[in-house]
Amino acid sequence: MPNSQPSFEVLPRDLSAYRRGNTGIDYVHRIDSGKAGPHVLINALTHGNEFCGMVAVCHLLDNDVRPRIGTLTMSFANVAAYQTFDQANPFASRQITHNFNRIWSREWLDGNEDSVELRRARALRPAVAAADHILDIHSTSEDVVPFWVYPRYERNAVVASALPQPGVHLVMPSGLGSGTPLIQHGSHGQEDGPGAALVVECGQHFKQDTADIAVAVTLDLLGHFGLIEREPAAPTTSRRFELLRTHVIANENFAFTRPLIGFETFARDELIATDGPAEVRAPCDECTIFMPARTPVVGREGVYLTRPLD
Repeated sequence: MPNSQPSFEVLPRDLSAYRRGNTGIDYVHRIDSGKAGPHVLINALTHGNEFCGMVAVCHLLDNDVRPRIGTLTMSFANVAAYQTFDQANPFASRQITHNFNRIWSREWLDGNEDSVELRRARALRPAVAAADHILDIHSTSEDVVPFWVYPRYERNAVVASALPQPGVHLVMPSGLGSGTPLIQHGSHGQEDGPGAALVVECGQHFKQDTADIAVAVTLDLLGHFGLIEREPAAPTTSRRFELLRTHVIANENFAFTRPLIGFETFARDELIATDGPAEVRAPCDECTIFMPARTPVVGREGVYLTRPLD
């Protein structure tokens, strides 16, 4: 059932050994092969309780994975939130003040507001901007199938479709509608951007399978760009969904009409949730739900409404 207390197969590890990198930015490590090739950024811990990315980046660092060509950058993003993790309240360490994955616009980064997340994003901005290709590794509150998330640019679809997993793609024709994610920072958010910038949602936060998928996707992507030797696997048959609307919660009494974990479908105009006096209804037939809020919080995203493209 949704909202049950999760089991913990993966828990945080001490990252202090990786605090000092070689880029002048804490927790950011860069290895240049000395040979021409793409610059790939593997980013973990955009949210502090999404441990699978931590496992994937630690796998690269622990095993001294070095690129054959190009440049590999590895980063742990919101370490401050990660360090607040409390197993008794495991979803609270997602962020401290701001959603780190919604503040990557010039307005936020060059603005006057201050927070742990904004200071960290400002510090990481050069590392993100320098990359040709970005893999931002995430996980989900509920136990749903893994999926890609990316702006609807051909360069993103080509890379995601070439990799063996995940087989579900959430494409964003106009962004999220609730802020600017890391993968749309600067030129990566433009039609003529430098390369692929993808989020991979690997599964439920604390499952070992989720961490295993994060490692596999990371290695697959590095193999795809030639940074490591990796036998290519055949991609799976994909299912694509288009983001139609992101509903941001406006009232404390926001409630779904029935328990949801994600990937449920609704008929056109069917009631999905109430948000104070407002009703959230399906804008199309076969409207498919992504990432319904586990615990509604005013000002945060309540649900993504999508339609199948295939």
